[in-house]
Amino acid sequence: MFLKLVSWNINSVRLRLPLLRKLVSEINPDIICLQETKVIDDLFPLNDILDLGFEFIEFSGEKSYNGVCILSKFPVSSVQKIDILGYGHKRHISVDIEVLDQKISLHNFYVPAGGDIPDIELNDKFLHKLKFIDWMESFFLQQKNKKIIIVGDMNIAPLENDVWSHKQLLKVVSHTPIEVEKMTNLQKTLNWIDCHRLFVDEGKKLYSWWSYRARDALASNRGRRLDHIWTTPNLKDNIKSSKIHIDFRQEERPSDHVPIEAVFCF
Repeated sequence: MFLKLVSWNINSVRLRLPLLRKLVSEINPDIICLQETKVIDDLFPLNDILDLGFEFIEFSGEKSYNGVCILSKFPVSSVQKIDILGYGHKRHISVDIEVLDQKISLHNFYVPAGGDIPDIELNDKFLHKLKFIDWMESFFLQQKNKKIIIVGDMNIAPLENDVWSHKQLLKVVSHTPIEVEKMTNLQKTLNWIDCHRLFVDEGKKLYSWWSYRARDALASNRGRRLDHIWTTPNLKDNIKSSKIHIDFRQEERPSDHVPIEAVFCF
């Protein structure tokens, strides 16, 4: 049995419902994890998404900012919505999914962007981001021996070829040495498998985000890989393919992020 999982920072689920419909029509995922839904729970477009064929829908949102949700064709249980570090932000949601005889924990994160200045004394947002990654590291150290998938907009491009210019972005939030160090420590907690770098060599450029400031984002191609799908090693053999749907960056009124995909076989 195949399971297709998509993660996407949609940058407003209501604004981009037409693109969500297009994604479902063209890609036909079994599970979609969205970040930056930007809508309070009372106004979440539940009926529109039910019409897309997702029977199991869990969401956690706030007005104009943040927000995460999981849309699934598989039954879900053990829903968690953790207020990480007590900021009151809606940045995490997790569920357990039963796939044949296996129980898999799926965590969807929207890591803080971190502001513009990579200095913890001058920029509280950057400090918040680093503490958030530290929290994730501590949390997953307690989750050993489970089958886990984590997805989301991590807002960090860890590898040199995850950004358009390693040298020029070393002092730009999302690719600074301290962020890369924190993310590397997180990856080591459970020896996470990076689903996209499993199939694309680290020597090749790979992006999932392009700034709105670019007149023609894909032509200039100054991108960053901020979005990730990781699994614990006990699921490595189940990972069959991965893809980044860059064409969605050229759609009308696009998100600055594009959907990323991993396909599993069970």
